[in-house]
This record gives sequence, structure tokens and C-alpha cells, in this order.
Amino acid sequence: MSRHQPTLDWIDSQSDRLRSLVIEWADINSGSHNLDGLAKFAAVLKRHFSTVGDVHEIALPSEQVIDSRGQIIVLPLGKALSIRKRPDAPLRVFLGIHMDTVYGADDPFQKVAQIDANILRGPGVVDAKGGLAVMLVALEALERSDVATSIGWEVFINPDEEIGSPGSSPFFVECAKRNHLGLVFEPTMPDGAMVSERKGSGSFSVVIHGRAAHAGRDFQLGRNAILAASDYVVRANRLNGTIPDTTLNVGRIDGGGPVNIVPDLAIVRLNVRVARLTDQQTIERELSQLATEIAKAHDVTVALHGHFASPPKVLDDRTRALCGDIEQCGRELGIPVTWKPSGGASDGNKLAAAGLPVIDTFGPRGGELHSPREFLLLDSLAERAKLAALLLLKLAGGEFDF
Repeated sequence: MSRHQPTLDWIDSQSDRLRSLVIEWADINSGSHNLDGLAKFAAVLKRHFSTVGDVHEIALPSEQVIDSRGQIIVLPLGKALSIRKRPDAPLRVFLGIHMDTVYGADDPFQKVAQIDANILRGPGVVDAKGGLAVMLVALEALERSDVATSIGWEVFINPDEEIGSPGSSPFFVECAKRNHLGLVFEPTMPDGAMVSERKGSGSFSVVIHGRAAHAGRDFQLGRNAILAASDYVVRANRLNGTIPDTTLNVGRIDGGGPVNIVPDLAIVRLNVRVARLTDQQTIERELSQLATEIAKAHDVTVALHGHFASPPKVLDDRTRALCGDIEQCGRELGIPVTWKPSGGASDGNKLAAAGLPVIDTFGPRGGELHSPREFLLLDSLAERAKLAALLLLKLAGGEFDF
């Protein structure tokens, strides 16, 4: 029997509790801009995570967004939660996951339902309230062990991941500097595969100001912002296929009004995914040059807003070594550990960009994220808690030399 078997057996005994935690937490709406819901959920999390350490609230700077009038407005964000344990230990691990979901307070998808013995369906059950439960139990297991005092750890739970972590991004940089490796509890793939590399993600707003005019009497005096926006969209879409593994998606266009007025405002909103930092720089340059070309071609003003909130996450030697350690833990537990790249971004991108070796899919299995069909596989809760806990136990016990 492994020296850690009693701790792992304790995690198995927590299966019913894990299920109950996910149901309780997913029934609390914590949409990224639902400040009341986020505050309510944060209070619940503080109570539960107090079993492993003193929980502190962190106020985040506000988010700046472009509204439908093309103006920069400021939106407040919820508070993050932080716990630091044994910060002077020779080996320190970052653990994190977000508390917010994509489901706002007015979304019809609000409550958890148990579909069968192994499936929960509900808002955020797998992304990422299941991950929060897995992280909590893995830490409780570590703290019950006889090796806990040999390792330090830091938990950071943010309220803004689903909108790109605009307020919490600087805190990830600070966390990366204080720790030696990172575990993020985003969900695994439905088949249990963990994410190796991730594409970078950038969101942009293109604000176009033209000149209003009467559509009949003074049509020639107008400068049609929607026409210019349409030209920008067509030209931007042509960038797809020109840079390997890069995709550009136009998600929304705002603008216009009464059809007897030449519209003087239009806003194009788009998202870009890239696999390499050099491609990020290339696409940023292309979008900026395109803004200049559209302004000249249509005699309008064009302002490009936005940036890559998540740079590409690529594997380095230290992260590959961490992958090998996780695979060994999986073999001992009888859990197949495989790896796949992902086009989705996470806060793991930010930690990796700050120099921290990080694996960001220690959460449970499930699927159909960001939809009213989101589901969680219940048997994966204890499974993933054991995988994370065994890695922590081996690191603390000196079985892995990281």
C-alpha cells in the first residue's frame, strides 16, 4: 500500500459531500457582472475554505469596456479570494480557479438537475464550481497528511475569468513570481484528457465614426459608418487562413438607427485566437493597419480598442516535467492521463506568460460548457481530487524533485 493510501481513501469517502457542494454552489448565480451573486457566493466559499486557512478578500480594479455608443465606460468587479499557507516553504504551489460563470442573473439556466446517477446538469457545474470543490478537497487531503508542513501553497479564486480576468490579471503575475508551479482547476476534456498547450485569446472593438446626414436630401454629405464597418469585417475575415492556426471571429456589430439617416457610428467586436506569440504580434499589426486603410477609404475615423488578455500558452521543459509527474500519479491511481491542445484560453495562459510552469485542467470531467446543457460527471470529482492531492503529496514528500 502506498504511504498516501489512507489520504486517498479519505477523498473517496467525500464523494457525497463533493456532489452536495457542487449543487449548493451551482444553485447560486455568480455571473461575471452579478455583483450581488458573486458576493453571496464569495461568502459561502470563505466559510468552506476556512477549513484549510485564513481567507482574505481582495478588491479588484474596475473593468473598462466600450459601450454601444463607442464610449469607454467603467464597470465594477466582484472581489477575489486569497489564501496563503506556509509562504516561506522551500517549495510553493499556486492553486486557482474562478468563481464566476457565463450565466447572468437574468439567464433562464439557473438550477441544477440530476439527470442520472452520474450526471449533474446546471450552470457552472463543471466550469468551474466542480473545479472549486475538487481544489478544496485536494487541499483538505494534503493538510490531513504528515507531509503537509513541507510544502507551501497559495489559492487565488477570481470573479472575472469568464470576461478575460480584466481586474485579476495583475494578481496572477504576482502569484507566478511567488510560486514554483501552478495547478488550475478548469475542467478536463470530456474524455479525461488534460490540456497541454492553449491558444492565446484577444478581443477587440473597432469604433467607427462617420458623418450623419439626411438619407434623401443630403446623402452625398454623409459618411456611412456601417458601410465602413462592413468593409472592415470583410477585410478582417480575409485574414483567416493567412496565419497558421490563427482564427478571427466577428461576433457583433453595433450601430445605426432610423433608415432615413446616414449612420455616423458603428462598432465591430471580434475575437482572435493564435498559437504563437509572433502570430499575436502579427495579427495586432494587421488589425491596426486595417483600421488605417478603412479610415482613408471611407473618410471616417477608426479607433481600435482591445488587446490579448491571454497570451498563447506553450510547453516548456519545466512544464513537460510536470506533465510527466502527473502521468506517474495517474498510473498509480489507475487514471489514464493523456494530453490535447486547446483553442480555449484560461488564466493558465497568464500564469505561463509570467514564467510559471502550470497545468490548468485539474477540474472534473464534463461538457457542453457555456450552454444550457452544461453537465458534470460525478465520478470524476473524487477522481480528480485524488490526482491533484497525490501530486501535492509527492511534491511535499520529496518523491518528485521539481
